[in-house]
Amino acid sequence: MAKKKRETPQKITVGNITVKIYSRVREGKYHKYEIADYSTGARRLRSFSDHAEAVEEAKKIARLMAAGESTAAQIRNSDAASYGRALELLRPTGVSIEVAAAHFAEAFKILNGDKIIQAAADFNRRNPVTRAPRTVRQVADELIDLKTNRGVTDRYIEDLKGRLKKFATAFAGDISLVTTARLQTWLDGMEASPRSIKNFRDTVNTLFKFAEARGYIATGDNPVSATQKIATRNSDPITIYTPAELRRLLAAAPDWFRPIIALQAFAGLRSAEVLRLDWADVKLERGLITLGADKTKTATRRLVPITSNLSQWLAPPAKAAGLVFGKSRAYFHEVQRDVSSATEVKADPGNGIAPQKALEWRHNALRHSFISYRVADTSDVAKVALESGNSPAMIFANYRELVTPDDAKAWFAISPVQPANIVNLAKTLAA
Repeated sequence: MAKKKRETPQKITVGNITVKIYSRVREGKYHKYEIADYSTGARRLRSFSDHAEAVEEAKKIARLMAAGESTAAQIRNSDAASYGRALELLRPTGVSIEVAAAHFAEAFKILNGDKIIQAAADFNRRNPVTRAPRTVRQVADELIDLKTNRGVTDRYIEDLKGRLKKFATAFAGDISLVTTARLQTWLDGMEASPRSIKNFRDTVNTLFKFAEARGYIATGDNPVSATQKIATRNSDPITIYTPAELRRLLAAAPDWFRPIIALQAFAGLRSAEVLRLDWADVKLERGLITLGADKTKTATRRLVPITSNLSQWLAPPAKAAGLVFGKSRAYFHEVQRDVSSATEVKADPGNGIAPQKALEWRHNALRHSFISYRVADTSDVAKVALESGNSPAMIFANYRELVTPDDAKAWFAISPVQPANIVNLAKTLAA
């Protein structure tokens, strides 16, 4: 094999800097041009197949080195010492002084000042190396398990599961990555009443407080805190049924569901309280319904009087024990919808019957009705507050003067139609 033919190198000079270009020829055919690049402090040969390209690169290297030499010639002793110290500080990182300066300049621009250390500390606080990632679903399951083990009510657990399932579906990633902006957009897009949206916000807030306490998100990094609070004042106005409307609901309901309606209409039980009620809590002989703390919304024991007409609705199906409504919450609401639809009356001109639209089933409106009619009947706000599990202030502000005493008498006179030969069980037991 023929040896490489060495020629006198071409010199490219800028100021006091000279860069040499070597031409290598192999077998008289193949040319290769090599530049001796000292810009990094060590000799490095860079190869080019095109002579013009090699010349342009040599000129560029010469200009850069000349500019650097000119700057270095003007540097003061104190600046030189700073440069040396900077190199020492950067040596453990393996980052060149040029790259470090470029990164600092960019950070300075982004932060609008020298705040890079504060920014790094905040980033580390939010993303510590020791924090194990947790998905929203994982944290939600932990919260539900904790609440269950602490013995909170089944109703609360059911509600918690339902709301957190929807939230975990919408936010499937790491819980620490949920932002206020995304959360606010999710809340804004909910097609629900203000009360329902507020309940979702409260539940999610509970989840993030739980995550914060266990280090799954940074302290003070709860995204719910900065979301818009949901105003519910007057968003769910008190609505009640008239005695005539209640008769229509009772007439449309199947026999087994009428006592359920009566418990809400004549004892003021919330739908959730009816779902938890056991026949052992219904003391017909004493004329009382005992609601333990585990069955009420306020987690306080409550005694509710059984009115004369309510005893008639409860006596036929009464049992010694067992759930009054032994089916699911979903089925409970399904029956309510069916009853509501069944109240529609078709026009029958031949029999003089005018058409009537189906009654809307209004959430807890039977309870609202009981409180309104009970206040009108007794004129005793404090008494009704104890019976219904509300504060006197709440009842005074929302339920007074909605109905008249005559309306109340008509309401509590609604009883099942009984044949003359049927003996009232409650009266028999009381005797």
